[in-house]
Amino acid sequence: MKDISLLLTTGSARHIGEAIASGELTSVEATEWYLKRIQLLNTGVNGLNCVRSISRLALDEAKRADDELAAGRSRGPLHGVPYLVKDNVFTLDGSFASAGASALAEFIPPYEATLVARLREAGAVLLGKTNLTEFADFVADTMPSEFSGAGGVVRNPLGLQYGRGQGSSVGSAAAVAAGFCAFAIGSETQNSIQAPAIHTSVVGFKPTVGQVSRHGLIPLVPSQDSPGPLTCSVDDALLIFQAIAGPDINDTATLADFSEEARGNKDLQGLRIGIPRRFIADNLNTDDHKAIFNDLLASLSRAGATIVDHCDMPAAEELNAVRSCVFRSEFHESLNRLLASLKPCGMTSMRDIIEWNTSHPETIPYGQSLLEAAEAAPDIRSAQYINDRRHDVALSLHKGILAALNKGHADVLISPMTVAAKCTGKAGVPVVAIPAGLDSAGLPFGVTVYGAPGHDYAVISAAKAIENVIGKRVLAHFNVTN
Repeated sequence: MKDISLLLTTGSARHIGEAIASGELTSVEATEWYLKRIQLLNTGVNGLNCVRSISRLALDEAKRADDELAAGRSRGPLHGVPYLVKDNVFTLDGSFASAGASALAEFIPPYEATLVARLREAGAVLLGKTNLTEFADFVADTMPSEFSGAGGVVRNPLGLQYGRGQGSSVGSAAAVAAGFCAFAIGSETQNSIQAPAIHTSVVGFKPTVGQVSRHGLIPLVPSQDSPGPLTCSVDDALLIFQAIAGPDINDTATLADFSEEARGNKDLQGLRIGIPRRFIADNLNTDDHKAIFNDLLASLSRAGATIVDHCDMPAAEELNAVRSCVFRSEFHESLNRLLASLKPCGMTSMRDIIEWNTSHPETIPYGQSLLEAAEAAPDIRSAQYINDRRHDVALSLHKGILAALNKGHADVLISPMTVAAKCTGKAGVPVVAIPAGLDSAGLPFGVTVYGAPGHDYAVISAAKAIENVIGKRVLAHFNVTN
């Protein structure tokens, strides 16, 4: 086998696809290489444990991709490119879909997620599934993001721990950083793509809610849930978004009109970048992070961007303090619907999950306070839920992101680390997380770029221009010979 290690561990999905298309590399070679690397680095005492299962069909899919290319048929830039998907996504390769819960550890889904079907149509090869924070981090308020009852502890390839609140797509982020796949699919409700992306020094993209179908995903908060890619570059995020986005009758949120006047053709020259400071960037808790962020903004200004500073959200203070029942109420309702319909592992309701956990306390070492709170939450038809959801949207979107964009005549907004995650999650807007090197303590630093709902291409385009100036990945290093 030719030496492909550098390309497959650090190269972009686009470049890997180009190598497969040109015949420099076959999809079978790439798939076998990734499977061997996962076997070497994922398991054991020091293993990363970011991959939960391997698809039994991976090599068959890779061979089919090679056969199609040999016959002169290409499905596009992702043809033959291997990827991993989060373990809350349904597939038909015989693997489980647990959402990290021990009670669902052996659930085999009866149908396939729309995004998986679309990636197959694009020619991508499913390698397997990644571990995640149990139930997308809504089990216990002290549980670290690295943990799930079904999957155990995920280790950050940079030698760090995924602590509390660092997002549930930790396995997908770790897999990309470790060179286990060309890209991975995660999902975000509030910070579950952007946080692990920044803390693992990879790119993450959460599309506008409704741009990518959630059909075939175990839900958390349907009004905020959005699947998206974790990648080595913003350009790769665009490639994958183009493959998985679009209307799906099985998810009516995707039937909204997301057309935008410009499909993201701006470069950094003339790009107006707004800086929400009050109760957003001001929430940074170290002077070091504040200095790094300001230095990054200065670099963008020197490169030709117009920095609109301050570009504050009128309702930022209210949003910072708001507490609503939306997470609890929607999780209770949506999970109950799925469980009642599919009866996975005999579970028919959230109450069944809670009782199962109580009978198996070793699977919930951090307790289940959030699950219990969700089970007792107001009904989604209640006045409390309706008012809370309306208030969330008013503060985060209309008096938040849209107001800031309009006030500053900004194309996009940018914030350090994940300080804007609460706002972007409730507003349902597109967000790109970009790694930007290390802080003075040697920990990953990054920024998030976000904009108006439905303006995904404009946000990605701006993020590409920003990445070209300040983007800096920190690579994981392993002493492994494949």
